[in-house]
Amino acid sequence: MRWRPFLESGSARIVHVDLSPNARDEAEAIGWLDDSELGRRNRFVHPAPRRRFTFCRAVLRELICRELGCRNDELSFAFSKFGKPFAHVGGSPAKISFNVSHGGRHGLIILAQRGRIGVDVEERLVDRDLDGYIRTLFAPGERSELEASQGRDKVELFYRLWTLKEALVKAAGDGLTLDTCDFEIPLAMIHGESDGEFSFPGTPSTRWRLENIGNERFAAAIARELM
Repeated sequence: MRWRPFLESGSARIVHVDLSPNARDEAEAIGWLDDSELGRRNRFVHPAPRRRFTFCRAVLRELICRELGCRNDELSFAFSKFGKPFAHVGGSPAKISFNVSHGGRHGLIILAQRGRIGVDVEERLVDRDLDGYIRTLFAPGERSELEASQGRDKVELFYRLWTLKEALVKAAGDGLTLDTCDFEIPLAMIHGESDGEFSFPGTPSTRWRLENIGNERFAAAIARELM
């Protein structure tokens, strides 16, 4: 299908999924989905989010089947109380961690054998009104850095910080209980370092590895729990 290796980080593997329209590939992807996923797919009103869900879920299934050596019809998904999915094979929890993100025509999937992981990808929208988001989504030190930036530098910094924060929230798996204003990305990463370590204020003993993995086409980040 429409994926290719993108990056390896420690024991984690990240792949890129091409989400641009293609009727033949979408028909193939539909064949990977189970009945519940087909029902979810059909509830999307607009074709773009329907296509993104179809491709990302089909590729996720293919990757997990390859990783675990199982058949697609043996694979199913359940969800934590905060909505984070996890895999079952033959009705039993599978020993694999994964996370999925998509933005525009780009999807990223991260997989690892153990530990919590998260990924976020966003297309940089230069015409987006960023100031409202800056006031409501970022901690004081981050807001100061963003408000001091101008033009393209502000757009780049906004998406770099936002994908890092989203990757952390998704990795932690606590859903809406985590307020992105309550924690700050390490200062060195705000100033351009590509990776660093992080701990949430309330759980300092749990350490996370953060990486900015964006490129000229999209902003992206991953978070890995350090075991």
